[in-house]
Amino acid sequence: MLRILAFTLGGLVLAPAAVAQQTANPASSQPQVKVNVLNACAPSPADQKEMAAALGRIPKQPLFASDFEISRGRSTLTDTPNLLQPGQSAVVTGEPSVATYVRIRHEFPVQAFFSTVQYSFSNDGQNMVETLVLRVRDAKELMQISLEDSAASVTSPADMLAVDNPVSRIRLERFGTSSVALARCTASEGSAPPDQSAYEPLFRSASQVLTNYRALLGVRRTVPEELAKVGSTKAKAPPKSKLRRPLKEKK
Repeated sequence: MLRILAFTLGGLVLAPAAVAQQTANPASSQPQVKVNVLNACAPSPADQKEMAAALGRIPKQPLFASDFEISRGRSTLTDTPNLLQPGQSAVVTGEPSVATYVRIRHEFPVQAFFSTVQYSFSNDGQNMVETLVLRVRDAKELMQISLEDSAASVTSPADMLAVDNPVSRIRLERFGTSSVALARCTASEGSAPPDQSAYEPLFRSASQVLTNYRALLGVRRTVPEELAKVGSTKAKAPPKSKLRRPLKEKK
């Protein structure tokens, strides 16, 4: 009888502790979160094959629709642009900067695989960034293709655009799954730069696409002209008052 009583008392003591342990660990009942790490320096062979197939679908001599758009402006940057990822040689400061930009957008015909192509050029005084984005019309798997390159602002935008700068980043946005990316990666502290010679065909193919669309969209002429208009925009002085002073009385 004493053994049974001791076991019962022990159960009464341990039960609250078990309940407290379950209450203190609510994560056991929460759904698990899956995190996908994007390796832009060394994509898998399957990702390389998908990027090559996507770049091969970009038309070299497209027939644009009649609708298009050219916009320009000035924007205050408080965050690091998406292009300036760790490992890339770009000047980044912690202070907000002001960037001038030009965007050129054209639409493809209804029957085309892509719906729109947009080229953008931005200059914040330290870095100049080019971005070419092609959006898929019927996004079942692939949504858009993005090609980017950057350079330090040691020269004028016209001088930069006069040279066919190579693409430094390729990115595929996919529907319902993670993105696929390839970027030029430099050496990190205490280690040598990664060997990316196997990805040169992809970089070369992407650079040819960007060079081709620079010419198709008239980038070399349009961008410097539009940036000059942004730079010449200044706040106008308030108009002078037309009210006349009251005449003094003659004595």
